[in-house]
Amino acid sequence: MGIPEPHQRAEPVAASFRDPAGELFVRQDRVFRVVNAQGRENVAALLRSKVAQDFIERGRLIGSRILDDREAGSVLKEIGYQLRMGSSDQGLMVVEHERVAFPSFPYEWSPGMLAAAAQLTLELAEGLLTEGIGLKDGTPYNVLFRGPQPVFVDILSLEPRRREDPVWLPYGQFLRTFLLPLLSNKHFDMPLDQIFLTRRDGLEPEEVYRWCSWAQRLRPPFLGNVTLSTWLAGKAEAENKTLYRERSLSPDKAEYVLHTLFRRLRRALNAATARAQVSRWSDYMERTSTYTDIELATKKEFVGKFLAEFHPAQVLDIGCNTGLYSFLAAESGAAVTATDLDAAVVDTVWERAHSQGKNVLPLVLDFSRPTPATGWRNRECPSFLQRSHQAFDAILMLAVVHHLLVTERVPLGEIISLAAELCRRFLVIEYVGTQDPMFQRLTRGRAALHKDFTQEGFEQECSRHFDLLLKQPVKETYRTLYLWQKRQSA
Repeated sequence: MGIPEPHQRAEPVAASFRDPAGELFVRQDRVFRVVNAQGRENVAALLRSKVAQDFIERGRLIGSRILDDREAGSVLKEIGYQLRMGSSDQGLMVVEHERVAFPSFPYEWSPGMLAAAAQLTLELAEGLLTEGIGLKDGTPYNVLFRGPQPVFVDILSLEPRRREDPVWLPYGQFLRTFLLPLLSNKHFDMPLDQIFLTRRDGLEPEEVYRWCSWAQRLRPPFLGNVTLSTWLAGKAEAENKTLYRERSLSPDKAEYVLHTLFRRLRRALNAATARAQVSRWSDYMERTSTYTDIELATKKEFVGKFLAEFHPAQVLDIGCNTGLYSFLAAESGAAVTATDLDAAVVDTVWERAHSQGKNVLPLVLDFSRPTPATGWRNRECPSFLQRSHQAFDAILMLAVVHHLLVTERVPLGEIISLAAELCRRFLVIEYVGTQDPMFQRLTRGRAALHKDFTQEGFEQECSRHFDLLLKQPVKETYRTLYLWQKRQSA
């Protein structure tokens, strides 16, 4: 997501265009939300709420500050704010939010991360009940991850609710976008990216019902959340009962009904993510890795020295596997975005980062096919490459290049050129020679296709964009570690 130059008018963040109550702007690394009269009182009431203040202090709700009239006027002028058609500038409010360093989306999360976002949504919805505030929607797009911690960011999704209403209006959306994707991932091995990249609003119960066997349909967890929903939806439609009809109970009874619902949804979420995922890569470092103790020690020492000397603030670890070097970078003080194409691996990294409080944001990403821009006009959610453009002080590409070269047939020049586009300063990269056992395993008898891949050619390609700072051969291997610094003109 590019940040406009000072002379340019700031465009609203495209993801906010659907909300009639306000628009989001990013300006020189600051995030502003312009709230119109329709949402002004709701935002003010929310930020006065003791529950919301507690969530903000705990990092569970995005920090927000209402600007005074003078500062708000200055910001509106600076961003060149233009009123939406039919709106008025009377009662405009400007709120500044804390900035989340690297925004991510549900199709880049592991199942554990999606479940954590769901639990946060329920926690916030239930916590605000006593203050007469409710959610108008329940979608993972209301949540971002700050490192491994989910944070609720869409304050305009929170609005006053009738205390007598026992119905949680976002229930259906919560089911479609949180619970059913998790169940489908667990029981049908459906990757989350395949769900959310093709179905922004998640899965319908009728769709999941068709995938179930009759035995599955008639027992938990599908009986209540899929089968009965499907049967009752068809009956209600036939009887023309699909429209929402306002219901009322005493405030205490309505609150009891909602607390019961939230407890049931929590149990369903726990059941949907109870089984730990295992894949061919999830224990690679411990079981199937060809790395020797000398090689691992050399790589850890090389990366550790780089981190200690240059202290990069933002690091991208491509092909992080179990996160060995991601956690090294986080322990040095860096904010780390760690990517791997294996969701089970990413889940493992996320669980460790979350439990240990390490500043590591793990994402499910195939670097050879990075996630595209999605949504209306492909502008609501920027692509991974748009978000990553010169966003990182350093990029780690350890034991990655040979996979891209051999398995994906990506030319070396393309790999190095993309690394130069994404990083601001440093590239830590590993050369793996064609004689290396892993290289030969990947080629599967097609080594002749890569006969021109040499260490000299590798260095020449890197030197088109970078200056060499350090080179370290790994003893007893056909591998060499490099530290390159990006040229200012690159």
